[in-house]
Amino acid sequence: MSVITEIRIPSDDFQLGQILSLEQASAIELETLVPSGDATVPLFWVYEPAENGFLDTVERYPTVNSVTSVDVFEDRTLFRIDWDASQDHLFQCILEHDGQILSAIGAPEGWNFEIRFPNREALSQCQNCCKDAHISLEITRIYNPTDPEAGPWYGLSEPQREALALAVRMGYYDIPRGCTTAELADELGISDQAVTERLRRAIGTFGRYALLTPESAAKVD
Repeated sequence: MSVITEIRIPSDDFQLGQILSLEQASAIELETLVPSGDATVPLFWVYEPAENGFLDTVERYPTVNSVTSVDVFEDRTLFRIDWDASQDHLFQCILEHDGQILSAIGAPEGWNFEIRFPNREALSQCQNCCKDAHISLEITRIYNPTDPEAGPWYGLSEPQREALALAVRMGYYDIPRGCTTAELADELGISDQAVTERLRRAIGTFGRYALLTPESAAKVD
């Protein structure tokens, strides 16, 4: 069963992060990210107008054959890059373990990737590959998007989802609280105790399916 992971990586830890310097832009977003045989990433957005020297800075790297602007807007520019990714250890680790990059956004503090792997073992092997390549990889989230028990609402039953959504709308989790469980109970037509139990179970279920890895969830059981 496939898993999706969200990771953070310092820009200096992989070649493309070094090539696409963020000194002249607030953010960079990669596009068309399914790895091919050479794991080339052909398109990327640069947010905020790019400085005149941006293309020269990118093209100075020996693995970059060319980079050209495709579309120019007031707040962003779309570039096409002809890039040999065979020397980028991060992309090679992802490619070798059948990873599919779903999104990648760079900011001055580092890059955030969202990657799908065919199973947990492939993800673990990719982690080891990155470690061997001295890539500092921080996993911020792992989830299984195809868990049949989760359903479209992270495993929440309809009453749980109704109670949790109402609590959020009425400000129950705000500081200070915008309502009490008694007020929620009146809206739902159930007892105060039932609201408390329903919210507790809803939060536990949501946390299990949205935040925990499959292994962590099994330990909770």
